[in-house]
Amino acid sequence: MPPIEAPPPYLRIQGDDLYLRVHVQPGAKADAISGCHGDALKIRLRARPVDGAANTALSAFLCATLRLKGSQITLVQGESARDKVLRIRAAPAGVQTQLRKYANPLTHLLSTGTTDEHHHTTPDP
Repeated sequence: MPPIEAPPPYLRIQGDDLYLRVHVQPGAKADAISGCHGDALKIRLRARPVDGAANTALSAFLCATLRLKGSQITLVQGESARDKVLRIRAAPAGVQTQLRKYANPLTHLLSTGTTDEHHHTTPDP
């Protein structure tokens, strides 16, 4: 039986829920997950940090990227900061697997066949 792999530092598992620590870079050229930033997952967003636009864009981007419903993602810490913690409720097993791949750039490279960041276009508001 293979050993259970510890989650990356940006991911905490609590029952069926996941807590995701992210570092957001607003005002980027494209929405993308760009690897790790310390103990957080770095996410670049086109949205500016004005009137909650970046938080809304973050939720929409993660929903589209991870194929989740909007009601599954809740911002639990960092409403007006770049460092945030999000709760993903009742996360399917595939979500945890998908989030783990960003912890190791080589794993991400092998799974995508490219050194590019994970880009996902979300509709402009």
